Amino acid sequence: MSEKKTLSQTSQGILFIIGAGFCFSWMTFFVRFSGDLPTMQKAFFRNAVAAVVATVMLLRSDEGFHIKKASWPSIAMRCLFGTTGLVCNFYAIDKMNLADANMLNKLSPFFAIIASVFVLKEMANKVEWATVVVAFLGALLIIKPSFQMQFVYGLIGVYGGLGAGVAYSFVRKLGRMGERTPVIVFCFSLFSCLFTLPFLIFQYKPMALWQIASLAMAGLAATGGQFCITTAYKKAAAKDISVFDYTQILFAALWGMLFFDELPDLLSFLGYAVIIGCAVFKWHYNRKKEN
Repeated sequence: MSEKKTLSQTSQGILFIIGAGFCFSWMTFFVRFSGDLPTMQKAFFRNAVAAVVATVMLLRSDEGFHIKKASWPSIAMRCLFGTTGLVCNFYAIDKMNLADANMLNKLSPFFAIIASVFVLKEMANKVEWATVVVAFLGALLIIKPSFQMQFVYGLIGVYGGLGAGVAYSFVRKLGRMGERTPVIVFCFSLFSCLFTLPFLIFQYKPMALWQIASLAMAGLAATGGQFCITTAYKKAAAKDISVFDYTQILFAALWGMLFFDELPDLLSFLGYAVIIGCAVFKWHYNRKKEN
């Protein structure tokens, strides 16, 4: 009889983080596909789905909605930076190529290095600071500094990555404090809905059934991505799998070419190569340092 073989924890982590990239790329696709709707309206419906899922999970848990008193300041900062970053990312998705907008959002790990100095008191070394500088130079190839509006859209996309990077630092801090994942997701989703609600009320644009379905799919895809990425980092260490998160760019570029007839220009491709190259180098460097 042959022995039953199972995937290692690291291999499972890699599969889950690739699954997260796949889901998040579909989220950006459905955000774009939903058409000419206000950014805040899109953000509200995307987070409403995640809030419902997190609420169900907390209702089924033994601790319910209990939040540690010491967690509140970090939760507030996670919600603030996460929400503003998400809104800017959605705005960039509507104004830029899908691949470009996704790539700028993936600057978040490099912003997290900077944020960790202040949030977690973790000092980066010279090599890590060098990857931050080079990655930002790669971002300049994508946003292409100029006096045109496309440059402004690129800067907004960069802030999307900054907001996400700072938010991830606070998520890590909350994890160290022992706060539960569903609590963090619930607070972020609820805050985002409340933040975007006034804009939704005063700028609401009637939606066709297919647009409602598109935003619902964006929310479901985002929720799937959150669960996949959470499971991935439970299965394996970040140093072993984080670089595979950049598969989201490949998926987003494919959807952009297939459905929106988008083809990034040469400078954008060079920017992708620089940023992903920095991520791969940093991943290899961290693994070597740990070993």
